[in-house]
Amino acid sequence: MRFVKLLLAAIAVSVIGMTSFVYLAPEKATSLVLNADRHRSGLLRKEIDLPDGLHYVFLEGGTGEPLMLLHGFGANKDHFTKVARFLTPHYRVIVPDHIGFAESSHPHNADYAPPAQVERLRSFAHALGIERLHLGGSSMGGQIALTYAARYPGEAASLWLLDPAGVWSAPKSELLNTLAETGRNLLMAKSGDEYAQVIKVAMYSPPFIPWPIINVMAQERIRNYTLEERIFKQIVSDSVEKRVTGLPIPTLIVWGDKDRVLSYAAADILHKLMPRSQVIIMPDVGHLPMMESPKQSAEDYLRFRASL
Repeated sequence: MRFVKLLLAAIAVSVIGMTSFVYLAPEKATSLVLNADRHRSGLLRKEIDLPDGLHYVFLEGGTGEPLMLLHGFGANKDHFTKVARFLTPHYRVIVPDHIGFAESSHPHNADYAPPAQVERLRSFAHALGIERLHLGGSSMGGQIALTYAARYPGEAASLWLLDPAGVWSAPKSELLNTLAETGRNLLMAKSGDEYAQVIKVAMYSPPFIPWPIINVMAQERIRNYTLEERIFKQIVSDSVEKRVTGLPIPTLIVWGDKDRVLSYAAADILHKLMPRSQVIIMPDVGHLPMMESPKQSAEDYLRFRASL
C-alpha cells in the first residue's frame, strides 16, 4: 500500500512538473514535442538552397523509393510526422515546407499557384538527386501533386491524395459557403483563439493540445496572414479537373466523410476523371486523415503501393 501511495505521488509530481513546464516555457515545450515526434518517425530536419536562391527546410528519413509528401494551405511539414512513422521503414520519405510557408522562403511577390509550386518542387527534387518519385499531398498539397503529375507524368510514379483541393465543380463545403457569405476564411487566424478554431474546422476529432502550445503554433500563422490571403486566392482560382482528365498514373484518393473544408463528393469526381484511381472514404474523419487516423491512413497507403 505504501508503494502504491509513493507511486501515485511520483506520478502527480511528474504531471504537475510537465504542466508547469508547458506553461512557463511553451516555445521550448513545443519544440521538444515536435522533435520527439520526428525522432519516433525516423525523420531529420534538413535545409537546402536552390540555384535560384530559394531556401527549403524539410524532413527526411527512411530508405527505398522516394516518397515526397506535400502539406496543405496554412500547414507545415510536421502535419505528416505521425503518419511517417509507418512509412519510413519502407520508403525514403521527404516532407518539405512549401515556399511561402513555415521555415522555407517567403518571397512576397512570387507566384504561389500550383503550377509555380510544381516547378520549385521539381527543382528541389532534382537538387536531392531525385528524377522520379511517388507523391502524396494533403489539401493544397494534393492539388500541387496532381499538377506535378499532369505536367511531368514520366516523373510521378503514383499519387496519394488526402482531401485534395482543386476540384471546384464539387458541392460547396462549409468553408467555401462561409467565405462566400461572410468573407471569413475559417482556415486563417489572427489570434490564438482563431487558430484554436482553425484546428476544430480542420479535424473532426482534434487531439488535446494545451493552450500555451496552441498559442505558440498560432504565431506562425499570424505572421504569415497577409501572404496567406494572397496564396489562398491563387489556390481557389486554379482547377485541376481539365488538367488531370485521363491521367493514367496510379492514384489513391482518400477523404474524410466529416470534412468541413472540402466536400468529399469531390473524390468521386476525381475518380471518374482518372482511369487508374481508387477511392477510400474514411468515416468520422475530417480534413486531415494523416493526422486524425495516421495508422489507418498508412495501412491503406501501404496496401495501395503493394498493389502497384
